[in-house]
Amino acid sequence: MGPHPAVAAIRLAVRRALHDILDDYGRTPGRAPDERPPSPLVLAACSGGADSMALASALAFEAPRLGLRAGGVTVDHGLQAGSDQRAADVVLRLRELGLDPVESVAVSVGRDGGPEAAARDARYAALDAAAERHGAAAVLLGHTRDDQAETVLLGLARGSGIRSLSGMAAVSGAGGRYRRPFLQLDRQTARKACMVQSLSVWDDPHNADPAYTRSRLRHEGLPALEKALGKGVVGALARTAQLSRDDADALDAWAGRAAAGVRDADGNLECAGLRALPPAVRRRVLRLAAIEAGAPAGSLFARHIEEVDRLITGWRGQGAINLPGRVVARRQGGRLVIRQG
Repeated sequence: MGPHPAVAAIRLAVRRALHDILDDYGRTPGRAPDERPPSPLVLAACSGGADSMALASALAFEAPRLGLRAGGVTVDHGLQAGSDQRAADVVLRLRELGLDPVESVAVSVGRDGGPEAAARDARYAALDAAAERHGAAAVLLGHTRDDQAETVLLGLARGSGIRSLSGMAAVSGAGGRYRRPFLQLDRQTARKACMVQSLSVWDDPHNADPAYTRSRLRHEGLPALEKALGKGVVGALARTAQLSRDDADALDAWAGRAAAGVRDADGNLECAGLRALPPAVRRRVLRLAAIEAGAPAGSLFARHIEEVDRLITGWRGQGAINLPGRVVARRQGGRLVIRQG
């Protein structure tokens, strides 16, 4: 008798991700196909919640069958009393699954961008460091289709454009480090997989705390939308993310080519060339230039780019525009200068 359908779905998603990792690992620049080192390592990022425990369990099952080593890492954000003990419990559970290496990493969460963004930044910095430390080929993340729907709605609320609506990518990070196998699976499938395997899970109280925007969206916003529009809302939002990502990728590629054609010898942007570009492409060129100058991508919103865009399309002699990261954009003699000031 085969595994429970929820377990089978979880394992299949992870297996596909591992096959992709192996394919990409074999194409590493500078390495011949027959020079691949044995047993590359894949880490599961695990909070102890149902999504990430289902992920870790499936990784422990599938990785050895594909000649991969499987490890795990949990991040202790230190935001709740007893978080260190919770992290120690997660480490124990991951080791019981057979993962090795396994470690807990404590981080200090700052305040930039709000508590949720600051915790996310600290978490990814810790995961990056763990991947480097262990020489991991990839890190698996347990984001589900429900998480994707929430991300799309948050992007819509911020008015940040089509890139924000594209949600989370299945593959992201430097060199494709981060993989999200569960973006086509709902949260209940992961929870069911844990239940039928008798996997202990930890429900983070922050996920039910109305002080956090995502928590309010999860427990109030999405249920209200489903009540008004039907149960297909989550799936429709996830499909919107993929369609938006395809469009955004195409526009980003266009903007990357266009940016080279509107720069002068000093690296400044020529206003006449910018004005001739389609608005969607021009604003991407401006955003890219601001990020290259030092503006944090996560703090750069549509309203910032619109203000800079007016230096091109609505020039009336206005002064410099201040952007996040102490970056300043100003128009000087037919050129747009964007740099830290």
